[in-house]
Amino acid sequence: MKNTFCFLSIIFSIFCFAQKEFQPKNSTINETVDGDLDGDKIPEKVIVYDIHTNDDSGDIREIQVLKKVNNKWKILEKSRNAILGSEDGGVMGDPFLYCKIEKGILIINHYGGSSWKWGFTDKYRFQNGHFELIGHFSEGGRPGDYWVTTDFNLSTGKIVYKKEVQNTTIPENGRSENETYIKKGVKISLKNRNATDSKLKFKLPKTKKEVYI
Repeated sequence: MKNTFCFLSIIFSIFCFAQKEFQPKNSTINETVDGDLDGDKIPEKVIVYDIHTNDDSGDIREIQVLKKVNNKWKILEKSRNAILGSEDGGVMGDPFLYCKIEKGILIINHYGGSSWKWGFTDKYRFQNGHFELIGHFSEGGRPGDYWVTTDFNLSTGKIVYKKEVQNTTIPENGRSENETYIKKGVKISLKNRNATDSKLKFKLPKTKKEVYI
């Protein structure tokens, strides 16, 4: 029992040192998640930091993926573009809900708005030496009026767009519709997720609806 406690204390001390070494200035930890992301059966550590700006723009988010190599932690990848800031959610406030790891996939979830709501979930896989966006699901609208969902599998290029209108008495709500479309070759990484040069917008050929990624 004593040996086990000593071992865990050493592991905890090593992580605390690494965390302090890599922690951005003026930041606090928002969330920490463990899981195998590169398929080597050794858990990586994902840390989300809130970087305080001391102004009305709120906190910036930095996500770091740490990997242990020869008993030392190193940054496998980090980004300040993958998670929205604390004031980017509209009336509902902070839009960042959580990140988690499932079956080797890093999942980041956001939700925001007021009576009109929106949300999106990004899925990343470690491949080609970095974390690539392989799935994006977005939703938005106002319950009781209409709801729109877009499911984009970046690996296959398949996009499924659906609009469900609940209140048909309001002409501005339009009508219910759906469309499946294939758009291959879209490459977005964790590092440049919401950077200006990586934002993607295109129009679906059938419904003429604009899709934002």
